[in-house]
Amino acid sequence: MAHPKRRTSKSKKRMRRSHNALHEKTLSVCSYCGETIISHQVCSECGHYNGRPVLKSADEA
Repeated sequence: MAHPKRRTSKSKKRMRRSHNALHEKTLSVCSYCGETIISHQVCSECGHYNGRPVLKSADEA
């Protein structure tokens, strides 16, 4: 098996890992019901996306 010829420095290791950080999800407000939702997702409360009904709710079915 291959093994490193030189030890990886702290700087190189940390620069490589700089893209591994977790990021907060972008939240927005549903324009139909005002519920807080994840951006670019259908609202779980009312079933609307981009101002249009996408999912049928229980009272409609």
